[in-house]
Amino acid sequence: MRLVNIGFGCLVSAGRLLAILNPESAPIKRMVQEARERGALVDATYGRRTKAVLVLDSDCLVLSALPAETLAGRVSGEDPGAETEEETT
Repeated sequence: MRLVNIGFGCLVSAGRLLAILNPESAPIKRMVQEARERGALVDATYGRRTKAVLVLDSDCLVLSALPAETLAGRVSGEDPGAETEEETT
């Protein structure tokens, strides 16, 4: 099992990750609201602006304050040291 740092010490299993989405479009905003209503939303932004929505195979959504491009690089392994990097945003 490989864990990916999604910001501020929060980790997600790379094997359970289906998609990393930009939260700006209306359909994604609806998905987030529906997940919040049914209790399937994990907010890992620590009060910061949401920059990425992660879709897991367990029908849960995870909100992250890191951009989708950064998270995609971490998932693909192109960002060395991502597991130990401190977030400063």
